[in-house]
Amino acid sequence: MTNIAQQAQALAVKIQQRFPADGVFQTAVPRLSVTRFSAPTAAIPVVYQPAVCLVVQGAKKVILGERIFEYNIARYLAVSVDVPVTGQITEASDEAPYLCLKLDLDLNLLSELMLKMNSPRPARPAGSETAIAVSLVTAELLQAFERLLLLTEAAESIPVLGPLTEQEILYWLLQGEQGWVLHQLISGDNRLAQVNKAIQYLKYHYREPFSKSTLLELTCMSATSFFQHFKDVTAMTPLQYQKQLRLQEARRLLLTNEFDVSGAGYQVGYESPSQFTREYSRLFGLPPSKDLQLLKGDTDHHALDFKRSSNSRISRAV
Repeated sequence: MTNIAQQAQALAVKIQQRFPADGVFQTAVPRLSVTRFSAPTAAIPVVYQPAVCLVVQGAKKVILGERIFEYNIARYLAVSVDVPVTGQITEASDEAPYLCLKLDLDLNLLSELMLKMNSPRPARPAGSETAIAVSLVTAELLQAFERLLLLTEAAESIPVLGPLTEQEILYWLLQGEQGWVLHQLISGDNRLAQVNKAIQYLKYHYREPFSKSTLLELTCMSATSFFQHFKDVTAMTPLQYQKQLRLQEARRLLLTNEFDVSGAGYQVGYESPSQFTREYSRLFGLPPSKDLQLLKGDTDHHALDFKRSSNSRISRAV
């Protein structure tokens, strides 16, 4: 057993002691959450936000377009921009549940750290345009995550030590394989940062009619360049991206009983109930009413995952 595997195993024991039930749990440490599941899940569409996901037991895969990213105790997942994906826990059991620590990225803290470091921009790795990447876990990163988790038992220390430990995690990310992507995201003078402007616009205006001209004006890019780079990052067109955000939010509204099927469709921007049902079925595999029955019946472990994470505007899981 490698040193990384030994460290991960020890951390897994601590997580299982603190979180004995399955679910997605927000900890007392800001932006840090824990996911535990005791069985593999079905593949389910979700929206990932900028974060780093560190698995200490089990494995999961994420599908972005035609690319598959697998992460486990040896490889962590880094997400640089908000992106709709399909996620599936592939290794989990009662004896060895899937355990993952997720830290949402604080871009302001990341920017401050980059200014302090004042180091040259890392070399661009192959395939760095995509919103998601996996990289090798290091002992330093694993140890920093463990210290952050242990702060949950010392609430009085979180305001002081939490930001310092979080900053250490960001430091190791910047020093690692994903350093280039994070530099690009913060610097603002490159294609990834420009695409992220469009993503942020769509995130808050997905209910509105799609406007190509607005996105081009916002990003200061030609149509050809914008659409190509947007697809490089997200593996979909801007219109497809907007549809996924609409459908994810509609699913959340249905699950929380805020609207019926037709009302949820109208609420997220659909004018035609039949079009809403058709596109919902295409994304989630079932029409809205049947999908809702499945989720509310807890007939699938990932339904619980979705329920616990549905208190945010757009669902997300790790």
